[in-house]
Amino acid sequence: MKDGFIKIACVTPPLRVADCTYNAQQIIVHAKEAASAGAKLIVFPELCITGYTCGDLFQQSTLIQGAQDALLTILQETKDLPAIVIVGLPYVHGNGLYNCAAVCYEGGILGMVPKQNIPNYSEFYEVRHFAAGPDASWDCPQSYLRIRDTRGFGTVKFGAKQLFTCTELPDFVFGVEICEDVWVSDTPSVYMAKAGATIIVNLSCSDEIIGKEDYRRTILKAKSGSLLCAYAYADAGFGESTQDMVFAGHNLILENGSLLAESQLFTQGILYADVDVQRLAGERRRSNTFQTQMEENIVATAFSMPLTETKLTRWIDPSPFVPKVDQELSQRCEIILMLQATGLATRLKHIGCKTAVVGLSGGLDSTLALIVMVHAFRICGLDSSGMIAVTMPCFGTTDRTYQNACRLAKAYGATLREITIQDSVRQHFADIGHDETVHDVTYENSQARERTQVLMDLANQTGGIVIGTGDLSELALGWATYNGDHMSMYAVNASIPKTLVRYLVAYEASQTEDTLSAVLRDVLDTPVSPELLPPEQDGTIAQKTEDIVGPYALHDFFLYYVLRLGFAPHKIYRLAQIAFKGTYDDTTILKWLKKFYWRFFSQQFKRSCLPDGPKVGSVTLSPRGDWRMPSDACVTLWQKDLESLEA
Repeated sequence: MKDGFIKIACVTPPLRVADCTYNAQQIIVHAKEAASAGAKLIVFPELCITGYTCGDLFQQSTLIQGAQDALLTILQETKDLPAIVIVGLPYVHGNGLYNCAAVCYEGGILGMVPKQNIPNYSEFYEVRHFAAGPDASWDCPQSYLRIRDTRGFGTVKFGAKQLFTCTELPDFVFGVEICEDVWVSDTPSVYMAKAGATIIVNLSCSDEIIGKEDYRRTILKAKSGSLLCAYAYADAGFGESTQDMVFAGHNLILENGSLLAESQLFTQGILYADVDVQRLAGERRRSNTFQTQMEENIVATAFSMPLTETKLTRWIDPSPFVPKVDQELSQRCEIILMLQATGLATRLKHIGCKTAVVGLSGGLDSTLALIVMVHAFRICGLDSSGMIAVTMPCFGTTDRTYQNACRLAKAYGATLREITIQDSVRQHFADIGHDETVHDVTYENSQARERTQVLMDLANQTGGIVIGTGDLSELALGWATYNGDHMSMYAVNASIPKTLVRYLVAYEASQTEDTLSAVLRDVLDTPVSPELLPPEQDGTIAQKTEDIVGPYALHDFFLYYVLRLGFAPHKIYRLAQIAFKGTYDDTTILKWLKKFYWRFFSQQFKRSCLPDGPKVGSVTLSPRGDWRMPSDACVTLWQKDLESLEA
């Protein structure tokens, strides 16, 4: 439960129709197993104590009493479990029989939730037996019932649209609906989510027919996405009567539109998933359209559950910006390139510009910028000769990157300009009195700013604009020379993280002819470097970016969880330990996480004056759009959190 993680278990136990004693024992066994695995919320199917397919036996007082006795047995046997257990049973209240979910915890019942939407079609003719459950209410006497638990008789809340809230973890709020409730247009979950429920559980007995599996999955994905919630669906399976239907035990656990776990059809047992209620609450705060709306008929019951460490089994993606499925990756790359190219094409058309200038180093970022230019020129119907690719060799340029830059320009039909800047930089050193043998930040940045000046002046000379090459990861770390490579007239890579840049270039390589593809693949194999320091004696790159600022794989991971989700440093560290297990040790992760926060806060002034560039993903640092941060913000609170960690 710490850091907002709740392990949920959806259970399809063995079942015998109308055998309440047997069913109760199966529920108890599975509840204990799930609790021992760390589950804090354990959900069983609809009417699991009796079986859903009892038919007119539901009118028999013997079955109704047997279900109540079985519920008491379940309460007694699970009272010491550190988990909430939700079971289904028929229950009489007033003059009605209701299809209910009993929310059990510590030997008592937190609430009894009746099904609201009672199906009346042929295969599910529940209206013959059950009444539609009313909304719960604070002041209506019918919203309370007397029920026996392990402490004797007590009063509990009765009614639909109840909320159950954890005192120790305020983001842990759940509501309950039953089967048909999720299939109707006005679902109870809508009201519960608006009132604060981050988790919706559904006790279901859904028959299986051709195509229903996909339909069920689609509905639940959409529901969890639109409500920004987690959704746990526990389905009945083997043991229900197959007189006219078959039940497959299709359990699903989802979070904000994503499927976390799913059982195979026609299986029994327990399905687990770790949901992050802290993340869901954060998503709701970010979404200004999702506001808490307390309804008059929403009743909330508080419960106390100590915060314990959840052993995470959920998969943590080490590359959150990169799709994992090959087909999806190709489609995503194509869309991203079109977004970038369309942004640039729109700008070129708007200002009536037929030329564009890019500094082509032979590295990843400038290669991607050139690729985007190629696509944009095609969109505009412009001659490729209007793409002016400028290579500007200086003290750190290696033959490998120089040759690749020349080959790329030629292959794409760009106009190649070679402008050597050693003499102009040396003149600048003389002007400001800098010793060329001192390879400090002045030595490096003088080259970067000279290159930018050349590009800007060439753009003026040719009636074009300068295309920026810097990426999102460099902006986050401030790994850019202020008013050097930091500046351009349109920054096409501004919202592309370094890990994604690599995949975009690889995608382009897979789509081109062999000669160009070979050059692109060599660019991919070249170490990332600004090439501002002299090369090694053998001519290879001496200055490697990731040796200085850290691995981009880690920084992009940090970037995603800092900007997209706003997680605290200790939670990001915990997730990184899982995601990069076997790749980076804890000491390395913590070292670069501290470096990330220091650079991120200290370098905001560079991001406060960025050129225009297209947004292509959910994370961007444009000061006019998704990220507005004062340049003088203090990192003290984040450092304090980091200092509490031990690698």
